[in-house]
Amino acid sequence: MLRAPSAMIRYKTHSWLDIVLSVKGTVVPRVAVRTLLCVAVAAVGMVLKDRGIADLHIPIVVHSITGVALGLLLVFRTNASYDRYWEGRKLVEGVVDRCRDLARQTRSFVVEPGARRKAGSYIVTLFAAVRRHLRHEHEFSEVADLLSEDEMSRLAETEAPPLEVSRWLTDLYVVECDDGRLSEHRLRSIENNIGALVDLWGGAERILETPVPFAYAHHIKLFLTFFCLTVPLALMESLGWFATVGAGVVAFGMFGIDEIGVEIEDPFGYDDNDLPLDEIGEKLRREIIQTVEG
Repeated sequence: MLRAPSAMIRYKTHSWLDIVLSVKGTVVPRVAVRTLLCVAVAAVGMVLKDRGIADLHIPIVVHSITGVALGLLLVFRTNASYDRYWEGRKLVEGVVDRCRDLARQTRSFVVEPGARRKAGSYIVTLFAAVRRHLRHEHEFSEVADLLSEDEMSRLAETEAPPLEVSRWLTDLYVVECDDGRLSEHRLRSIENNIGALVDLWGGAERILETPVPFAYAHHIKLFLTFFCLTVPLALMESLGWFATVGAGVVAFGMFGIDEIGVEIEDPFGYDDNDLPLDEIGEKLRREIIQTVEG
């Protein structure tokens, strides 16, 4: 299934009102139902209390104590997710930098124009293969104009497209070296860049294939749900009907922090806050083609 290109949300950091009033890219839609559920618990509790049916009030001391522990867990969760996000951005930038350097070396070291163009096509394809592989996709229409039908077929059939493309690159430079058009010293320099590209791809794959441990994710969500669903009962005595507002604020804040961690822990997809890999790929393609053919 074709997906719309990913595009990170750009915003003016000093525009307070625009940021506050935004919905796209926020976790508001994802936590709204849970927040309203907590408000409903507070409303039901107050109705039962006012009508003398039942007093569901519980001491607030339990939430005062456990709230500190829950806050620490949420901070750790968010920090862990942002570390994954930032590490993913650094790895993607590393891939971009190595591709640019490889294009520079190709333009300076490879004398045969046809080989330069083919190498440029493979460099562009390598980034596309990394991007698609990190999204568990096996469709490469964006490079169909750069590759032969046989190459497109091989790319679609291989288990690890980035590894296949990196081999094509190595084979191309080796042929140039064997034919005497590229020195072994320069070949080694080029191979260092290709090896580094494979390492960077592996680093990004490590983030993708190593989610936050299930036991941790399960416990914090269970703890958080129990806390937010019972906090309205702890607020009824002191806030009365305003407990509905207090419960909503607490639930929105707590659930929102957890959901932000979920949103950014896998930075390679199509979510509004994920890395703009399609935009980066399009820009890199223009740079590579211009460099090797310039």
